[in-house]
Amino acid sequence: MIEIKGLAKAFAISKSNKLSATEKQDVRYSDKAFHSVRDVSFQCGPGEVLGLLGPNGAGKTTTLRMLSTALKQDSGSVFINGIDVLQKPIQARKEIGFLSADTGLYGKLTAFENIAYFARLHGMKEAALKTRIDELFTLLDMHNFANRRVDTMSTGMKQKTAIARAVVHSPKVVILDEPTTGLDIMTVQTVLDFITSLKEQGTPVIFSTHHLDEVSALCDRVVVIDKGISSFAGSLEQFKQLTPDGDLRQAFLAVIANQPQQGAA
Repeated sequence: MIEIKGLAKAFAISKSNKLSATEKQDVRYSDKAFHSVRDVSFQCGPGEVLGLLGPNGAGKTTTLRMLSTALKQDSGSVFINGIDVLQKPIQARKEIGFLSADTGLYGKLTAFENIAYFARLHGMKEAALKTRIDELFTLLDMHNFANRRVDTMSTGMKQKTAIARAVVHSPKVVILDEPTTGLDIMTVQTVLDFITSLKEQGTPVIFSTHHLDEVSALCDRVVVIDKGISSFAGSLEQFKQLTPDGDLRQAFLAVIANQPQQGAA
């Protein structure tokens, strides 16, 4: 279970950095800071998949980085399975599998070596490590490039390796930042099937995406972040009900415009 309330994060602006006319009109800018995340709240329970939506620059990645303990929030709270992320970040980190926009892989190491290295950092023993990696290679269709160096891999191979690295320690919560961006159709399907397998195991999954077909196929809950605020947080069915015909694209646009179409429930 992940519970987020009133999450906020600002970044200082250099005195030498003069704001453009467009930036001056953005409510997130002040004279001294850019308030990337201003007020985000939502929750994701066991076995639920939550789709995080929003325009580019809305604050999605900053939110996910705070959930993963990579960033410390300025205010608000994050609890993962009852653990206060702000107060106990090291303990919380053990519960989390996080895939960032940057794969964070070592180019000179093979897929197996990269994943095994992170498994050892999590304290996994060799026998358990090998069994778990074999399981992940099967789930993600990775056996054919297990011994290939990362710097010779395709984008899809790298993404699969990064996902396996993120979940090798069997985390209680999985957070994925745009896991299917730039992938071919077959690799996308493999990643989506893997997310489905996590759901079936009862693992909460939060992933950001711009692909509404993925939301429709996978998600139980939807959160829309716009200008650093969670403008919508609810079930997929509630999201669909924002428009008369249940069209996800129109529902998204209605939330961003803050003008749900007439007839919405």
